[in-house]
Amino acid sequence: MLFLKSTSVTKAPGIYEVDVAAKPPGKTFGVFMATDPDNPPQAVLTALAELGFETIYQQNYVHKDKGKVRDLHFQKNGTDLFNGWKSEECAANLAAIDTLFGNVGIKITPRVMSLAEAYA
Repeated sequence: MLFLKSTSVTKAPGIYEVDVAAKPPGKTFGVFMATDPDNPPQAVLTALAELGFETIYQQNYVHKDKGKVRDLHFQKNGTDLFNGWKSEECAANLAAIDTLFGNVGIKITPRVMSLAEAYA
């Protein structure tokens, strides 16, 4: 679940927050989104699916400021060991993610999770 300060401000229509993160060693990234369940960013969700990302987790909750949130996690399998991404796949997938979110005005900064965060 992404930390949200408020549900009164969105980064793009229907999107409160986006995180692109990988578990160590950091070659296979997932997309984590906090969205408005009443006004979902359907074009972004459709584009993620077209890029091959599958929803692996979703949960609705009410934020402390009483706004509704849908927490979504997406992953895309690669061709490396354990469905990970090879270096070329990583570069191509991160470029596609950057373009997708850049088209709706969201700057993406991919990061590698800490061990504690990745396996909590």
